[in-house]
Amino acid sequence: MGGKKSKHPEPLPDKPWREINWNDKQRDLQYVKKYKPHIEDRQLRILLHGLSGAGKSSFINSVKSVLEGRICAVALVDNNFQNCFTKKYTTYKFEKRNRSTCYPFVFNDIMGLSKDKGVLVDDIKLALMGRVRDGYRFNPERNLSEGDQYYNTEVNPNDEVHVLVCVIPADKVSLINGEVTRKILEIRKAATELDIPQVAVITRIDQACPEIKDDLKNVYKSVYLKEKLEQFSADVGIPMNCIFPVKNYSKEINLNDDVDSLILNTLRHIIDFGDEFFNHKMSQSEGSYRYD
Repeated sequence: MGGKKSKHPEPLPDKPWREINWNDKQRDLQYVKKYKPHIEDRQLRILLHGLSGAGKSSFINSVKSVLEGRICAVALVDNNFQNCFTKKYTTYKFEKRNRSTCYPFVFNDIMGLSKDKGVLVDDIKLALMGRVRDGYRFNPERNLSEGDQYYNTEVNPNDEVHVLVCVIPADKVSLINGEVTRKILEIRKAATELDIPQVAVITRIDQACPEIKDDLKNVYKSVYLKEKLEQFSADVGIPMNCIFPVKNYSKEINLNDDVDSLILNTLRHIIDFGDEFFNHKMSQSEGSYRYD
């Protein structure tokens, strides 16, 4: 009998399908550290949603780890794809080194999506509009409604979501069922109606492709990963240039430059999308003022 065939036998191409400068870590880090919204006292709110166990909380921890220069675990994590570990609407701020100020962006973590249980789409729609207060405990049977103590009746611009991030594990893309896809599409439609930019973060890339597990720098040479991203892009409509593969910190006890580079490159693009949204909203407001 012949030997067992490799899961991904295709040889890696010499030319990557997307360019990234692996030496740009410090430049991207300084960009993130120096970022300030054009509008004074504004805060960029980034909402993460996606499958249960996809790595939303791990991505938050990974971002904080890169910014802090050490492994951090501010958001509790569970790798069980069957259970929704995150139960409450939680805002995560990132303190700067002097601890007296915070970065002008925050992440919101929510309960994961699933076929039968998980977060309700209507709750995500309310979060996009800034209607959900911190600490709200998601109920898969009933959505938040006006009059509830966690329903935000007075919304200021910092409560609203400015970037929507869909988090999907690379090794589970083929297993996403039609109902979850429908929910993602419905969430995307609601965000689009609010002009909120949308990106996807693809996690667990090292678990999906052995060539990437061997060397993270193969991420943009992997034909297999590119096919998975193209499949996801076709299913939910997020353009390929708005989809970013990352490896979250999970088993590591020390930072790794290649992991940092992908995290920072992704974070920089998310910030840029949010900044464009700020500028678009500001120009709309100024235009309305002139017409009045």
